[in-house]
Amino acid sequence: MLMGGTIAGDLPQAKPVFRLDVTRLRRMFWHMTFEDRYGGGRALVLGGSGGIGGALVDRLNRCMAVETLSRSHNGFDLTVEQSVENWASKLTPGYSVIFDATGALEIDGAGPEKSIGQIEPDAMTAQFALNAIGPALALKHLTPLLVKEGPCLFASLSARVGSIGDNRLGGWISYRAAKAALNQIMHTSAIEIARKRPDAVVVSLHPGTVQSDLTAKYLGRHDAVTPPEAAENLVTVMGELTPEDTGGFFDWKGEVIPW
Repeated sequence: MLMGGTIAGDLPQAKPVFRLDVTRLRRMFWHMTFEDRYGGGRALVLGGSGGIGGALVDRLNRCMAVETLSRSHNGFDLTVEQSVENWASKLTPGYSVIFDATGALEIDGAGPEKSIGQIEPDAMTAQFALNAIGPALALKHLTPLLVKEGPCLFASLSARVGSIGDNRLGGWISYRAAKAALNQIMHTSAIEIARKRPDAVVVSLHPGTVQSDLTAKYLGRHDAVTPPEAAENLVTVMGELTPEDTGGFFDWKGEVIPW
């Protein structure tokens, strides 16, 4: 059959519509590294004496002036507001990066629950104090120390098990809930911080499964990376993130984790 001089079966086909991942495209376009964004600046690492924290300090020292706070080195206690406030008053403003590497899966000998029947109020309270309220206090007292102009970043260690959408196994109720609370705290704080610091990136980061004395008994058959490998992965991701990513929850590959 002819239609306007053209055989209907030979009509030109519509070109497929390509839907671009704008965020990924933007990162590819900029090709920026962590050193490009933050190199030469100052960094503050909370929990700098831990496995991941110590490895981050070593990695950041290659391109930044790094300061650390930890309970073992200088008595810094993230779960006590007076301690956080006192240390904040002693620090000189102007950090480009603040990284909260605190947190624990097992606190005072209480490991993660395998069922709801194992929930203990004191153990759950301790999980929230360290893994959620502590980072909230850090945001409250330390984000005013970030540079007021130009790129800056506040990141906190979270965990994939804090994802509600990704939870298919159950268990670990207190730890999961505390990390989910942390993610909400980070997301909400990012919205507020962006009003005064539009170039800021505030994110929760999942480092992957990392080898340490504390996690050894929980690794099972899961592949795990060393703390230096985890630190390198995190630095790579932080270098790729832009203000449009603020408030997000990302894994060690830079992929978004569902809430």
